[in-house]
Amino acid sequence: MSLSLSLGVPVSTVLHPGDVVLAERGDRLSTLLGSCVSIILTDPRRSTGVMSHVVHGATAACLPARSSRDGACALERMVQLLQARAIEARRCQAYVYGGGNMFPDLYTQSSVGDNNVRWALQSLDAQGIEVLHCDVGGAA
Repeated sequence: MSLSLSLGVPVSTVLHPGDVVLAERGDRLSTLLGSCVSIILTDPRRSTGVMSHVVHGATAACLPARSSRDGACALERMVQLLQARAIEARRCQAYVYGGGNMFPDLYTQSSVGDNNVRWALQSLDAQGIEVLHCDVGGAA
């Protein structure tokens, strides 16, 4: 699911798995993460940003085609929403959150969360987007 919020009165939106939302100054975005990863891209020259709730960094075979639960699709949608506002994603600054290990007793080496974080950081680097802050990993 992708949402694009209208200009005007600030709104509060809770992102669910697969959501991608564009927000303006004063809007409030929130989500609850476990092994999922949230990427936020903000334009430092304006008061616009996008946020995603990514379930799978790598494409999962069980997902419907072109689902924004998939990281690549979510990031593509984020770029499209920014472009619609004449903002280049590579000029944005990124924040990455989540990627916790939901089952630390079972996955002691690498977890789904670790893989999601790795995907997010590599994808942002490949797009030339600076990551300003990460708060990732840990036992969720």
